[in-house]
Amino acid sequence: MSLFNLMRHLHLNRISSTMILQNQPQLGVIRRPEIQEIQRRWKADDRRTLIASMPIKDTGTQGEKGIDVDLLAKNKEDMFPTADTPNLLFNGIRFDELPICHIKTTPNNTIMQVTDYKGLEMYATHSCGAEGFKNTRKGTNIAAQATAITVGNTLIKKGVTTIRVKIQGMGPGRMSSVKGLQMVGVNIVSLTDNTHISYNPPRPRKARRL
Repeated sequence: MSLFNLMRHLHLNRISSTMILQNQPQLGVIRRPEIQEIQRRWKADDRRTLIASMPIKDTGTQGEKGIDVDLLAKNKEDMFPTADTPNLLFNGIRFDELPICHIKTTPNNTIMQVTDYKGLEMYATHSCGAEGFKNTRKGTNIAAQATAITVGNTLIKKGVTTIRVKIQGMGPGRMSSVKGLQMVGVNIVSLTDNTHISYNPPRPRKARRL
């Protein structure tokens, strides 16, 4: 076993260096420059592994197919709720009593929760991290779509087929999560953007001195 492989085995298995060197007397004394070189090679290998695990190109929101929502509605007034909207029936359920799917999408993750209209009963909750995506892959549109498909299947099993959707945040999973819910057959009757807009943002950091 070479010195590099021995030290890497020591690092991965958290084995005492004294115990290792006692069993490998032919290696002699390891000098500090050699240890620093080994640590540098470790960091380089870890960085290559991280880069290899990342998607080739993170398309984000730009990878979504852009559709002009205004063209889908024959009458522009049909796009917005009216005073009679809460009384409309969807599958025999009033609009204001439909389950609500809360989607919080950030650049690093997408979290989905489906509750009743009062927010008391939880039908499903999931996230990209719970779906199995790690590190930067949690912030991709593919991860958001896979998470939405899992949530949609859970809703179908529980007999929930018609929901309202409220989206918060400007992450890559905004459109992908809605698309994933539609792919499994969930009927979405309304989309609401609840992204917080701060009209009095916090004071910015002071300018860097050059």
